[in-house]
Amino acid sequence: MNEIVRRQTVAVDVGNIQVGGSSPIIVQSMTNTDTSDLEATVNQVRALAAAGSEIVRITVDTEDAANKVVYIKSKLDDLGCHVPLCGDFHYNGHLLLTKYPDCAKALSKYRINPGNVGFKDKKDLQFTVMIEQAIKYDKPIRIGVNWGSLDQVLLARLMDENASRIEPNDVESVMHDALVSSALESASLAEEIGLPRDHIILSCKVSAVQDLLSVYKLLAEQSNYALHLGLTEAGMGSKGIVASTAALSILLQQGIGDTIRISLTPEPGGDRTREVIVAQEILQSMNIRSFIPQIVACPGCGRTTSTVFQELAEKIEKYIREKMPEWSKNYAGVEDMRVAVMGCIVNGPGESKHANIGISLPGTGEQPAAPVFIDGEKKMTLRGENIAEDFKKIVNDYVAINYSKKNNK
Repeated sequence: MNEIVRRQTVAVDVGNIQVGGSSPIIVQSMTNTDTSDLEATVNQVRALAAAGSEIVRITVDTEDAANKVVYIKSKLDDLGCHVPLCGDFHYNGHLLLTKYPDCAKALSKYRINPGNVGFKDKKDLQFTVMIEQAIKYDKPIRIGVNWGSLDQVLLARLMDENASRIEPNDVESVMHDALVSSALESASLAEEIGLPRDHIILSCKVSAVQDLLSVYKLLAEQSNYALHLGLTEAGMGSKGIVASTAALSILLQQGIGDTIRISLTPEPGGDRTREVIVAQEILQSMNIRSFIPQIVACPGCGRTTSTVFQELAEKIEKYIREKMPEWSKNYAGVEDMRVAVMGCIVNGPGESKHANIGISLPGTGEQPAAPVFIDGEKKMTLRGENIAEDFKKIVNDYVAINYSKKNNK
């Protein structure tokens, strides 16, 4: 199997996490709570971290929010949740970081959008203030350009330069250049002010797949900064998942990207942690990282009119997610385990043999028996009303027997 060759970038330390360099690609997420609501924000950060978010971004947009950051961090530490927090600043970040030094200290990273850090004569001054705070407290930053808030002065300048060419580029190409230029010029200014290159991460987010591919290709060609990938405003449900997967998978396959975030719009009452799971599944599906044992399950067809295998697949996946915190703490390599839950005799036995543990349930008209395969060999046959519970025990026993015990002293 061909291995993905990662683009060489400068490593950046974000709290207890390294982004870029030779480190694994990091999964990030962002809260959607009002940061001034201490309890709600702490609960959502904990949930995102428990789901596997290795950095969590929170909005810092008001004095009340900035004041609460230190208490959020303290409460999380008391609860044993030490995930690095990134403060998301827009418009007034220079004021908040200066007025609330405890907030500046408590955050592990600052996100700065050069398109709205300040306007006209105030832009460089206010950007400088934020960089000086990052230097003062030894914090890394992400310069996060977004085409919904692109620096209009920069865009106008590039448009004028393009119009004066003998053969002007199309408007779309100029927009791509403007996004990249905004990120690189801001990074260069941050370094001039005194922030080391190993404290800078860049992103250039757009909401269209082909645009994202073009922009990040340019960004990767023109710099060696660590890059944060994400399709901004990806959308809700399957649209957001498909669009994000399409864009990020291509970039990751090209070796571009050091940390990712999936910007899904939550459905009403939906679970915010879904964006973390999607990010993990993208990386795991591409064999870039492993986070949790994979469940292989057939889609069902006319041979599987019973819903038994669907229900079992759902129960096993839920069981594995519930057990994973305990397993990952105690057993090395368990995240690479492969489990197959198949619905009939056509592909069931064969797919089960390829998994570490597999079960082939009876399809329509087949004998009411479910053979279980362990490491390619049929070991037993399950029958009766307790197949799900019996199979859970088999999975748990397999983990205990086949994965080495970690030394957690």
